[in-house]
Formats: sequence, C-alpha cells, structure tokens
Amino acid sequence: MKIITTITELQQNIRKDKQKGETIGFVPTMGFLHEGHQSLIKKARGDHAKVIVSIFVNPLQFGPNEDFESYPRDRDRDAAAAEEAGADYMFCPTVEEMYGSESVVKATAEKRTDVLCGKRRPGHFDGVVTVLTKLFNITTPDTVYFGKKDAQQVAIVDALVRDFNFPIKISAVDTVREEDGLAKSSRNVYLLKQEREEAKELYQGLLLAREAIERGERQPERIIKIIKEHIETTTSGEIDYIEIYQYPELTSLETLSGTILVALAVKFQKARLIDNLILSI
Repeated sequence: MKIITTITELQQNIRKDKQKGETIGFVPTMGFLHEGHQSLIKKARGDHAKVIVSIFVNPLQFGPNEDFESYPRDRDRDAAAAEEAGADYMFCPTVEEMYGSESVVKATAEKRTDVLCGKRRPGHFDGVVTVLTKLFNITTPDTVYFGKKDAQQVAIVDALVRDFNFPIKISAVDTVREEDGLAKSSRNVYLLKQEREEAKELYQGLLLAREAIERGERQPERIIKIIKEHIETTTSGEIDYIEIYQYPELTSLETLSGTILVALAVKFQKARLIDNLILSI
C-alpha cells in the first residue's frame, strides 16, 4: 500500500491505473479507522482493482465548539488497518494541501440538512459536500463507499452525486457493530466504563421500535415513545433526538410507509453517539 500526501502524486497513480483499464473504489474517512471502516475497504476490495482510502479530518465539518483539535488521529494505526483491509492507496493530505489559500467557491447542501444531526450542526454538511466534491474530483472513483450508520450523510451524498452529475455509484454498507450491538465509532473510546455498558441499549431501543413496526404500529410518535422510554430507563445518557423520516428524502411523515429512517442521538459525558435503522414497510 502506498501512503500519498499530495494531490498530484495521487492523480498520477490514478491515471496509470486507469490507462490499464483498472476500476477504482474510494472510501473517504476522517481516520482513526475501526472495523466499520475496514468493512467498507473490504467491500471496495471485492468490487474493484484499486482501492483508495482518504484520511482527512476536515475542518469545514466542525463548528466553533466542536472537537476538531481533539478528534483522534493516528496515521500509523490507520495505515496498518487500511493495508490489512486491502487498500492500495492511503491519501493523507494536509489542510493546506486540500484547501490551499482561501477558497473562492464552496458547496452548500440546501435540503436534507435541517433534521437529525444537521439541524444541530449548522454548516456541517456544507463542509461535507465541499470536501467530497473535491475528493471525488481528485480520485475520480467508479464507486464510493459509506456506512449506513451515517444515514443522513448517505442521503446528502446521494443528492450531491445526482445534482452535480458525478459519474459515481454510491455503495451504502451495513453498520458494523460490537457483539452487544453498539455501532462501531471512533468516539466510543471516550465512553466511561459504565457508559460503555449502557451504550448497547441504544441499539436495543431501535430493535424494540422495529418489533413494534413489524407488529403493525404505524404512528411515528408511538415508535418514538417506545425508544425514549427504553433509553431513559436503561442509560444515564441525555437524548439529543429520536426522529423518524422518509428515506432518503428525510421528509416528515404522518404514517409510516415505504422506506423509513428511525434515528437517534444520545449524549454521554464525553461522547455523543448516533445510531439508526433503515426499514422498508
């Protein structure tokens, strides 16, 4: 696996690969790779001749009171994880390499951002679509891979690819979980011991919601109540949101039908965890 830090070098390698007729799978990440990221790399490895993983903590995604400086970083660890999963290139640009002097043009997400995490992090998804526009143009992949845990991001990337006519296929990969159901996340390391034990109940709350839907419940507010009562009873976390939307449109619904997203976020002392289920009714 090659570790590359400049756009020019990466594009030179990509041109050589494409001249050989090789296809490219791309996994954009902010690093501190775990098994969830590795599942994306492995899926790309199975689909394509070449796999690119980017490691870039994007400052545009962080608000003034968020954890950009303290966001976990470990390039050697990431390199070992990426290589083990089958990556050919690990692209690790600096902020200066990605953005250079002050940008003149930035992308803006107009819809699908005023709910869930986007509602609570104004400007966050503008940073996401800006950096992904740059990364898609730099890597020119055939397929880009995302985890379903970040379901709102997948919905917005779906719109980005469609609206900007990127010739890219999006592959949304199932959430990778610990044995007790907790979704893998770089932020899980911030959980205290007791919080880690409680954190598994987030997924259990979602499973209770799925069971209720399978029994025929179609009222969103009743499903939300089931999850809320479970989390409040079994954890010390503070519920940030529990919301249900049509997917991927992320529009409200009065009665559950079609493809829906049941999503939640819970704050612990030093970690805010998100999880969701995408269900077809």
